[in-house]
Amino acid sequence: MRIIGTGSALPKKVVTNAMLSEFLDTSDEWIIPRTGIRSRHVITDERVEDLGAEAARKALEQAGMQPGDIDFFICSNVATEYVTPGMSCIISAKIGLSCPCIDINCACPGFIYAMDIAETYYQAGKVHNVLIVCAEEPSRMTSWDDRSTCVLFGDGAGAAVLTEGNNIRGIELHSQPDPDKIWQTKTLVPTPFVTKEEKDVPLQMKGREVFKFAVSASTRDVQSLLKKVGIEQSQVAYYMVHQANLRIIDAIKQYLGESDEKFPTNIADHGNSSSASCPILLDECNRKGLFNKGDILVFSAFGAGLLSAVAVVEW
Repeated sequence: MRIIGTGSALPKKVVTNAMLSEFLDTSDEWIIPRTGIRSRHVITDERVEDLGAEAARKALEQAGMQPGDIDFFICSNVATEYVTPGMSCIISAKIGLSCPCIDINCACPGFIYAMDIAETYYQAGKVHNVLIVCAEEPSRMTSWDDRSTCVLFGDGAGAAVLTEGNNIRGIELHSQPDPDKIWQTKTLVPTPFVTKEEKDVPLQMKGREVFKFAVSASTRDVQSLLKKVGIEQSQVAYYMVHQANLRIIDAIKQYLGESDEKFPTNIADHGNSSSASCPILLDECNRKGLFNKGDILVFSAFGAGLLSAVAVVEW
């Protein structure tokens, strides 16, 4: 397949590090060296499904398509107020889709996992035009008393429309199952029969272990896939890396021996928006005119699971 349209949407509220210092023991001097984040967009009166719908409409408009042209919709979402129906159904209703739709929860690599599903369905002859939306609100997953996690995240949605083509050069998905590195639990509705202990626990993360996983998984995945598809690093125009932490991105850059210019970033004023991170970055770069036809883009993302994924796409 090939990407022919992108879109993104962000909450209007911008929360700076200085604003966080009003109720947390933190500051620019503490946050920026550790993360590279200066501010983030967080949900106030918006709903994440409305952000997803807005991003989808922008991607469809750029692709020159109507909702009726889409024959498959994949939505990536980790947490929402809805248990059921899935976010894909909710967004479909808002934008007028009537095609089959599915939801995935692959955390931060969700966009690449969705591209792999789209490509696989296309190669099986089952779809022609696919919409992907990643709609995330990780600010609602963290404890805002915990400076080690809440400063990292921002909310938003990113979308892409894929159609027939031969521009996805390759995708690889990986897992290193280790659930206790990044996790969150929430209680369900009680019954008269439940005897097990249950409790709500906000997002927990073992930072050092996650940092090591992210850097090693990304560099391994990128080098492995480039070799498999026969593309040299010198041919890569841009690395579209999940915006989790600037130190992680810098370490990946160093291990690959690549220049700053090949790594566009928006983490400074977005933070980590989970699976929405890559498509938001893609849309912003696309609308700035950064890409030229034929450019090789390498997507790399990593997150809870622990999961990682990489894709090589020709623009």
